[in-house]
Amino acid sequence: MNEPLPPDRPAEPIAGAPAPLNGVAAPAGTAPGWERSTMERLLFATLEEQKAARRWRAFVRLAWLAFFIFLVWALSYRNTPSDKLTPHTAVISIDGEIGPKTDASADAVLAAAKAAFEDEGTRGVVLLINSPGGSPVQAGIINDELRRMKEKYKKPLYVVVEESCASAAYYIAVAADRIYVDKASIVGSIGVLMEGFGFVGLMDKLGIERRLLTAGENKGFLDPFSPQTDKQKEHAQQMLDVVHRQFIDVVKAGRGKRLKADTPGLFSGLFWTGQQAVDLGLADQLGNLDYVAREVIKAEDLVDYTQRENVAEKLARRFGAAIGEGAVKAMQKLPALR
Repeated sequence: MNEPLPPDRPAEPIAGAPAPLNGVAAPAGTAPGWERSTMERLLFATLEEQKAARRWRAFVRLAWLAFFIFLVWALSYRNTPSDKLTPHTAVISIDGEIGPKTDASADAVLAAAKAAFEDEGTRGVVLLINSPGGSPVQAGIINDELRRMKEKYKKPLYVVVEESCASAAYYIAVAADRIYVDKASIVGSIGVLMEGFGFVGLMDKLGIERRLLTAGENKGFLDPFSPQTDKQKEHAQQMLDVVHRQFIDVVKAGRGKRLKADTPGLFSGLFWTGQQAVDLGLADQLGNLDYVAREVIKAEDLVDYTQRENVAEKLARRFGAAIGEGAVKAMQKLPALR
């Protein structure tokens, strides 16, 4: 019977077992050469990870390249009629607020109008309006140029109102030969406004002092935190009256004898339904876009000339804005010169 080994006596190595590596015994049951096999597996795994990383970098680069190719193509692409000689009705949408840097700006509307009038296949141009109004300056520019283009190209111009054609939108509409509305459309609002807020009384209650320094007694005119004098109110009202008179003159010139100018409140800023607008001479007839193209212009094919910001342009603008914002933030982190 074998006697147990003393506690301080090391165990005898088992025959055929691998020798310890750096003084560390190999796991039980492992075959000779396990260190080399393990190192090879680790090396192959590292190589596979490097290959996967290279493939991913190549994919990202190709994706960016494809994105920029698409961006260039989309920016240069415009949906124009393939055959300019094909008779059609040109449509230009004026949707939303009229103002600079909007889809209904003078630049956008007039660029579309120029392309529509110049097209040899255009038999008539329709402004499809759905707008509550906006800038009288932009509306005035559009009105002037539309009347000039009508005379130059000798092509009819019509307006079709969808939901609303009010204020500056109606300023534009009166440049047309005829205005068609839906019986429930909102038309009119021939007036001008200037709006804002005043917080002077609230500041007095809260004990807040407004410290505004100006060179010129009226430089702080319309400042919401300063009191407004009677002289300033009178000046503002005179400005509004001048613009209002310009608006009235344009409406009368555009509508002529069709307009019932003696109607009370016609130029007071009130608005009416489409049916009422026809009765008042603000519009000519009930009708929609298809009706005007089919029955009036006699060209049922519709071609949209509206200048819209496409997906690529939106991406480019946002991408550019993001780069600009990043550059600004980076500049802000730079150490200041002293």
